[in-house]
Amino acid sequence: MAQIAKAATKKTTARAEILIEALPYIQRFQGKTIVIKFGGNAMVDEELKHNFARDVVLMKLVGMNPVVVHGGGPQIGQLLEKVGKESHFIEGMRVTDSETMDIVEMVLGGLVNKNIVKLINQNGGKAVGISGKDGGLIRARKMVMKKPTSDNKLPSEIIDIGHVGEVDQIDPELVQLLDTKDFIPVIAPIGVDKEGQTYNINADIVAGKLAITLNAEKLILLTNTRGVLDKNENLVTGLTASEVDALARAGTISGGMLPKVHCALDAVRSGVQSAHIIDGRVAHAVLLEVFTDEGVGTLINP
Repeated sequence: MAQIAKAATKKTTARAEILIEALPYIQRFQGKTIVIKFGGNAMVDEELKHNFARDVVLMKLVGMNPVVVHGGGPQIGQLLEKVGKESHFIEGMRVTDSETMDIVEMVLGGLVNKNIVKLINQNGGKAVGISGKDGGLIRARKMVMKKPTSDNKLPSEIIDIGHVGEVDQIDPELVQLLDTKDFIPVIAPIGVDKEGQTYNINADIVAGKLAITLNAEKLILLTNTRGVLDKNENLVTGLTASEVDALARAGTISGGMLPKVHCALDAVRSGVQSAHIIDGRVAHAVLLEVFTDEGVGTLINP
């Protein structure tokens, strides 16, 4: 009996220590904006989705202002396949004609966005789903992709990939209004240009630009990897912007991680206090990164 009581006390003490560890982070980030890009496995695994929703709700309840930006590439691909439309990619970008853009907007602004809103609300939050078209949130411009020529003296070939855009500017008024009313904004990365043309924009880029515009404390990018890895596949964290630059030049950071790293660097060099590239496959990854000493990914400081 004494052994059972001792084990129960040890377990209770461990829980108390976790709460005490979180306290300084709660105090430090109260009233601060944290922009989270939600994607990867965390968006498709049912348990991870619920974990993420609880994380965001808890952040709001302790006084932080989480802002969620989501992707939806796999879901778009699935629906395109169902309607018999083949997906084409050039340098990782989906070629998006007018018909494809309609499907992209339906999936991102409708199906995916509203499912995330539902999850957060089911877990006790007050989420509101919007796209970059709402309230003039995201002004977009068409992405210009250039194909290098074999002879550098010749002009680069312009490749038209359709309705794929870049962020021209962000008007944060709607997001700020939702924050002050205790709502959690959930944003689909769709923007519109001055002529009213709709564009699909990379969610990492939208999250980064939004973090800069909102003067966010943190930018958190969920991925399907452990974070930035060195040449021995070991996780590296606590990096400065110059150290990340050096790793990229050395080829240690490459492939799909490069755009995320560039997004994080852009954010911290533009006033965001820190950027985090974390493993979305870990249960409650966001809480572990924000509220604990060790975290679950790569922290990048200015």
